[in-house]
Amino acid sequence: MFEWNKRYSVQIGSIDAQHQTLFSLAEELHTAMSAGQGKSVLSRTLDRLVQYTIVHFAHEERLMRLYGYSNLEAHQAQHEELTQKVLQFQTEFEAGKTTITVQLMIFLRDWLIGHIAGSDQKYAPFLKEKLVA
Repeated sequence: MFEWNKRYSVQIGSIDAQHQTLFSLAEELHTAMSAGQGKSVLSRTLDRLVQYTIVHFAHEERLMRLYGYSNLEAHQAQHEELTQKVLQFQTEFEAGKTTITVQLMIFLRDWLIGHIAGSDQKYAPFLKEKLVA
């Protein structure tokens, strides 16, 4: 369900590597859910995905801030929106109020692909130019 594809590449090594890790962690969560793993396994896997996502977003934003990317605020807002949704879901999952479902996996996949193929591709040429210069 979460398979990295070269067409998602932003041509920036550190960011592509992090995107690939996000796909891998999301696939681990999907595999654990599909296999009916217990709550503790799902909780640990979800936490790793959430924490890594936060680290990745911070890395992207740090590069954008460093090089003066003009659309930083809008990009940060997208990151913040997903972060809040995922943290809320994580809180509800830990409290036993919700479960990890196929619908959640589809949402994560669509968001991840849509964000990388859309928003991230918009900053890629700008940052590539700055990082190579």
